[in-house]
Amino acid sequence: MVELEIKSQKFIVKFFPEIMIKGTKAKRQMIDQLFANLKKILGKISQEIEYKKFFDKIEIVCPIEVVVEVRQKLLETSGVEVVLEAIQIDNMTTIDEIKVVVNEKMAKEIQNRSFVVRAKRTGQQGFKSVEIEQTVGGYMLANNPSSRVDLKNADVTINIELIHKQLNIITNRYHGLSGFPIGTQGDILSLMSGGFDSTVASYLTMKRGIKTHFIFFNLGGIAHEIGVKQVALYLWNRFGSSHRITFTSVPFEDVVTEIFNSTSPSYMGVTLKRLMLMASERIANNLGIDALLTGESVAQVSSQTLRNLALIDQVTNKLVLRPLSTMNKPQIIDIANEIGTRKFAESMPEYCGVISKNPITHGSFDRMEKEAKKFNYEVLDKAVENSTQIYVDEIVEDVNQIGQVEIVNDISSGNYTVIDIRQNDECIKTCCETLKIPFYKLKSQFEKLPQDREYLFYCDKGILSQLHAQYLIDSKGYKNIRVYRP
Repeated sequence: MVELEIKSQKFIVKFFPEIMIKGTKAKRQMIDQLFANLKKILGKISQEIEYKKFFDKIEIVCPIEVVVEVRQKLLETSGVEVVLEAIQIDNMTTIDEIKVVVNEKMAKEIQNRSFVVRAKRTGQQGFKSVEIEQTVGGYMLANNPSSRVDLKNADVTINIELIHKQLNIITNRYHGLSGFPIGTQGDILSLMSGGFDSTVASYLTMKRGIKTHFIFFNLGGIAHEIGVKQVALYLWNRFGSSHRITFTSVPFEDVVTEIFNSTSPSYMGVTLKRLMLMASERIANNLGIDALLTGESVAQVSSQTLRNLALIDQVTNKLVLRPLSTMNKPQIIDIANEIGTRKFAESMPEYCGVISKNPITHGSFDRMEKEAKKFNYEVLDKAVENSTQIYVDEIVEDVNQIGQVEIVNDISSGNYTVIDIRQNDECIKTCCETLKIPFYKLKSQFEKLPQDREYLFYCDKGILSQLHAQYLIDSKGYKNIRVYRP
């Protein structure tokens, strides 16, 4: 048989098990939503991708050129439990045809190793699955002298599926994100600070199928807002891009000032959290959202004891989810590291919030009521009124409007140093001096560079370069930074 040139790659997507145990109507709705989500996400990669939906799986065939991108997106889409890569060969009608083609495709995998063949079939063939296993296994054993069969503890398991006349040879198996498809579990508004906790909490609700919007309380300048927008964009682009979500920024500097003027020092931290929930509730009402999300973990700080969390929740009628409530910090950091937000959190600009003097750890309901009456809520009303809202996919354009970082397209006539801030090992080649400093190291390393030169930040799409250039200019006062966009 002539070796067939492989021009496409087939993926078989298996659903999160909890989807399969739902009632017929709920299961159908979730599968339909996942199918729509995948078509929208993968459609941004290639219009040549083909999709087929079944009651227990989705099959996707993509051009070989986009396999890596498609695989990554499948593994980052909630609702997907397992992703199988398969070689698809049509018009297989006999065992003899099957054994030859399986050996052609998989012989290299079993050299000097033990193997076993496992087969499943669907259709009216004149042979059974066990006959496929025995025939294919025997043929491969005869044609690969260095290999041996081991039915219980094989080094390699060759999985094949015969669906009528279509043969699928499973070449790789990956564990997906699990969870429910986004769009099936409603909306939530996440109080986002950009640190470890709020980003991990947001990831967990996205993974569970909840459409997660963001609200940010600006306590001190544009640098922190840009940093939070950056990580919000990252989370959405990686785990939630099947749906548009909002990013709301609330100016809270005057609220902080009023807290200092009206609130007893030991109750300042709890008061700040209460006011954030009050503002979030109003924004959520405007968006038609029923629940709020925070990254609080019980007893992590003084405002997060059970009593103080109860005091905080008094001010809202919304459901408040705290998925990290029983996690410790190392667990949270491990998840941040796994999903890629750790470097964002570590490089997040610092800001001055409300730090209570001798903070209360077991607040009094009566005392909290008295403290709350001292606050001038017109300040909070004004902050909510002055809030701004954009879609997360508009963040790049928004940051360009916020800042005035100059963009350089042509570097042939200038004396520049280009800094490639991408986190991979690749470094752009230019006619100028080029340095490699990943974005998460800029904060500590840029200040060590000679400041008598002009620096151009570069990344693939101009997003991180714009954000980090604006941050350094705003927070450190540098005047020698621009963005390189060829």
